[in-house]
Amino acid sequence: MTEGNSIINAQLTPLPDKVGVDGLEDKWRAVWDEDGTYKFRNTRDRKAVYSIDTPPPTVSGSLHVGHVFSYTHTDLIARYKRMRGYDVFYPMGWDDNGLPTERRVQNYYGVRVDVSLPYDPDFKPPFEGTDGKKIDAKDQVPISRKNFIELCEKLTAEDEKLFEALWRKLGLSIDWSQTYHTIGQHPRRVAQKAFLRNLARGEAYQQDAPGLWDVTFQTAVAQAELESREYPGFYHKVAFRFEDGTPIYIETTRPELLAACTSLIANPNDERYKQYFGQEVYSPLFKVKVPILAHPAAEMDKGAGIAMCCTFGDVTDVEWWRDLKLPTRPIIQRNGRIVMDTPDWITDPAGREVFAETAGKTTFSARKVIVDKLRESGDLDGEPTPTKRMTNFYEKGDKPLEIVTSRQWYLKNGGTDAKLNAELIERGKELNFHPDFMRVRYENWVHGLNGDWLISRQRFFGVPFPLWYPVNASGEPDYDHPITPSEDRLPIDPAIDVPEGYDESQRDVPGGFTAEKDIMDTWATSSLTPQIVTHWAEPDEASQALFKSTFPMDLRPQGQDIIRTWLFSTVDRAHLENKCLPWAHATLSGWILDPDHKKMSKSKGNVVVPKEPIEKFGADAVRYWAAAARLGLDATYDIGQMKIGRRLAIKLLNATKFALAIGREDENHHVGEAAEASWNPADVTEPLDRAAMAKLALVVRQATEALEAYEHSKALEVIESYFWQFCDDYIELVKNRAYGTPDEQGNVPSEKAVKSARTALGLGLDAFARLLAPYLPYASEEVWSWMHAGSGSVHRAAWPVVDPYVEAATGASPELLTWAGKAVEQLRKIKSEAKVSMKTPILSVALSAVSEGVDAIHAALGDIAQAGRVVGKFDLVAKHTAESAAEDAPETEVTVETSELGEPPVKKPKK
Repeated sequence: MTEGNSIINAQLTPLPDKVGVDGLEDKWRAVWDEDGTYKFRNTRDRKAVYSIDTPPPTVSGSLHVGHVFSYTHTDLIARYKRMRGYDVFYPMGWDDNGLPTERRVQNYYGVRVDVSLPYDPDFKPPFEGTDGKKIDAKDQVPISRKNFIELCEKLTAEDEKLFEALWRKLGLSIDWSQTYHTIGQHPRRVAQKAFLRNLARGEAYQQDAPGLWDVTFQTAVAQAELESREYPGFYHKVAFRFEDGTPIYIETTRPELLAACTSLIANPNDERYKQYFGQEVYSPLFKVKVPILAHPAAEMDKGAGIAMCCTFGDVTDVEWWRDLKLPTRPIIQRNGRIVMDTPDWITDPAGREVFAETAGKTTFSARKVIVDKLRESGDLDGEPTPTKRMTNFYEKGDKPLEIVTSRQWYLKNGGTDAKLNAELIERGKELNFHPDFMRVRYENWVHGLNGDWLISRQRFFGVPFPLWYPVNASGEPDYDHPITPSEDRLPIDPAIDVPEGYDESQRDVPGGFTAEKDIMDTWATSSLTPQIVTHWAEPDEASQALFKSTFPMDLRPQGQDIIRTWLFSTVDRAHLENKCLPWAHATLSGWILDPDHKKMSKSKGNVVVPKEPIEKFGADAVRYWAAAARLGLDATYDIGQMKIGRRLAIKLLNATKFALAIGREDENHHVGEAAEASWNPADVTEPLDRAAMAKLALVVRQATEALEAYEHSKALEVIESYFWQFCDDYIELVKNRAYGTPDEQGNVPSEKAVKSARTALGLGLDAFARLLAPYLPYASEEVWSWMHAGSGSVHRAAWPVVDPYVEAATGASPELLTWAGKAVEQLRKIKSEAKVSMKTPILSVALSAVSEGVDAIHAALGDIAQAGRVVGKFDLVAKHTAESAAEDAPETEVTVETSELGEPPVKKPKK
């Protein structure tokens, strides 16, 4: 059916003897693949395309039901937009670079990288899977970087096959010909090209600066990857002393950093310390003279109200160091241990001896040494007191982060540029957030940025920076003058490729060149997914046409927890490169909670493998559970909801089969043969049928409005509610008339009345097949094939429009169906209370209804009588005015005044 067409023609196919949801997934998935049902047709008109920036899942093991939850939300919109006539660009990517993949490969194969080792083309890993057991680093076999990357590529390829199989079984309407990998040739070219352009415009830069460092993974960590966790420790009250020996006490949880102290800091408004600002004291043990300074970030109510600033204990130290232009005195190495050489700022002989005792130790061991020495010197006041403090961790790490000074690459993101920050805030205001309250999370993040985006990582499997550096005569790299390749050479690996004007013999020698060893943060590639999938800045004509028809994209679906990383970083990249938003809409899914209402996560061990519920309840049922949840809100893993979804799918099959079977015999068709039907709204003539169509018009309008507003759960609620009413009330009310069955007095319904019922049934179930198609793609496709043979997939059919149902309703009120349903309910209640069969005839009955329901029930009295098997007198009276004015509960709006039952039907003996 297309918009404006008021006649729905159906080519009815033979109906199956039995119906069920089992087996539908394999059946229809094969058809969809063969027919290219979801293939992007490369429409050149941007207005006719709906493009989706699908999240590329991290390929590092297994998916859990949280993925099924959020990806179903995206698929609902993709299917709806396709039925609205858009050519939907719906690719899938695999995020297969970064730390998760490296960790999995290390553990799966039992290997680790040693950059000094040569490539071994015949290398065989010691393991092929370790049954989930973690292999200690000391037991991992060292291999070359190239060997390690090959293993990463091998394992991710296997993981991706499993992921794709699951997505296909779930029924995602992905165009699988548009699949990409974040470590693939094309994404690497895009990431490197974008970086070089950032560099040329001054948006990317490198500098030696203090940064967060994970000692386990041996890599720098960006602000967006931080996770604050409670960490146990001790407060130590330590004395710094003035020249005359007078103490001034600070309280610290990190006494091992005393040697790195640069100053004492207090709040400028703190009356206790105002008199000391500008004076100097000596640090305990090391006798280093440090000033007492003021800074508004010092907390007067924390500890002693005055703190030591060390380079660097935490991010506050960095803030003080930067603002007050303090000296840099680092003592923590990248491996998390104290430096081996005693710093030259410690000149006191006794202090140098103390430091020598901590050299090379872990921070934990060094802390014990320092605390013991403070006790001996009398500079520790009392004993340490236990406390718990919030400490920064890398989101994937298990040890507190250190702050280490190192050379790193940064990309401007508004953290140090007020103008850019304001521009990115404005971009957030342009973006349509669904739900809208998520917008504040974006704005809070951007407002709270205190530094640019650190995009370099000291890892192995990722997109390398496309840079080399000249090596001077003394053998030192000249980092201030990087050598860049031309864009037509991309992608490159500087560890293998050679810059223009050099040859391989000049690598790492004076007068030659050296490669940039760092790789880009995984987000530095993932933040470019819109540019990757739309083939931004590619020279060929096909890529240019694709970019023009798909960018800026329409939708970014993602989790709420990565607004600060993926969503913001993508907005930043598009703003810098394309001067626009990367997409018009962003949908944010909530988290999945376990039955105890705790967030599901692999680390907690409370995840459910999605294959299990799909195999047990069916893909449609699992999709129903996911679709019932609103965007932005957490949802509980609910098997009960899945059972309801399965029942809904089965009901759609059964109701459609029942309705399509009506009338085939009397139209000289056998049930097993094909038949044609023309469901013309003009043939709907009976009041009850028109009321059903009026309600359907309302449902189509409300569901469409909800989906246009990205409220898929609201649309499902509207559709499902009426579907059950249609099945439980309308079909039950009209089935006798649709069959042409005589009433209890032997009166045969007119041909016109029969056709009216059959037409309304056809129009209704045709609409439900399409309305439920985004939610129950398998069951909907099955019933569509019964009524529209040869017309293609329901998922390429037009979404219902209200016109034919308004035409069929001819001004009827949907309330007529509601009142008729209430009347039948009361007739059934008579038999239920008498504990007799529903087939028992009612010899006489008198119903009373509130005044607004009398006319409606009277208009459908014939259908009500047949549905309730009323064979005799059927009276309907209005309730008294006083009674009807009362606030009656719904079940008392229609009541039984009197009734008389006949004899229950005689049960036929079982054969």
